[in-house]
Amino acid sequence: MTRTPLRTSPDEDTAATGSASALERGISLLRCFTADVRELSNTALSRQTGIPKPTVTRLAATLVGLGLLKQNPSNDNFSLAAGVVSLSQAFLAGLDVRACARPVMRQLSDATGGTGLLAVRDGLEMVVIEVSRPRMSMISSTLDVGSRVPLANSSLGRAYLAGIEPHEREQLIETLHLSRGSEWARLAPGLSRALRDAAEKGYTASHAEWHREIASVAVPLVGPNGEVMALNCGGAAYTFTEEKLRDEVAASLVEAARAIAHAIGGVVPPIAPALRPTGPLA
Repeated sequence: MTRTPLRTSPDEDTAATGSASALERGISLLRCFTADVRELSNTALSRQTGIPKPTVTRLAATLVGLGLLKQNPSNDNFSLAAGVVSLSQAFLAGLDVRACARPVMRQLSDATGGTGLLAVRDGLEMVVIEVSRPRMSMISSTLDVGSRVPLANSSLGRAYLAGIEPHEREQLIETLHLSRGSEWARLAPGLSRALRDAAEKGYTASHAEWHREIASVAVPLVGPNGEVMALNCGGAAYTFTEEKLRDEVAASLVEAARAIAHAIGGVVPPIAPALRPTGPLA
């Protein structure tokens, strides 16, 4: 027996279209709020979204009722409410950073011929949490998940230092200074140069400084909870020369970091042009 497909009436189609449009507009209002823009007026919301003010008023009232927006009684401006937290928590609970990063890192390795590493800080070292190796290369890094590299002279460690807040960076560098003792005199110039390069180029590098046979470039990225990670790409120093890293790898690396950050709801932090080493590096 053949069943006749259910069909909606014109009124139902119109209602569905209207509901979808209202949902899209409501989400566009929520997206106006950022870490730097926490409160907006009805007029500002209308200006940013292009939605008429009367419609903004109705949508905002609905979002207030749903607990996604709240209204300041002193000036009637709107800001995000606690209801958005439960949505973000649901997202974060199911988030697997490694799974999100894996396909992007694989593309990066295949495109550049280099090994890609994603790492987080543990004490005064960076711990690798994901690795991608080029499919067509006969030579690649032997580092694997769980491998550790130093903060001061690896590209991953230097990217992490470039990506954190200035006061935290200064404290961490001071700790590195104290922990490395007499070795610090050898490490400090390279780290100082790397941080200056980060401000100018947007990435850090390590050319046979941590390991005499390895060269790589790295960038920081920040996860949705504010955790700072570092992504790098490189390989054998005789193949990945400074010119190759600068001209062929760096742009692909930054693009990959942005793709990963987008997938996990994070950002690639801008490295301040005024970044200058202080304390034991000055």
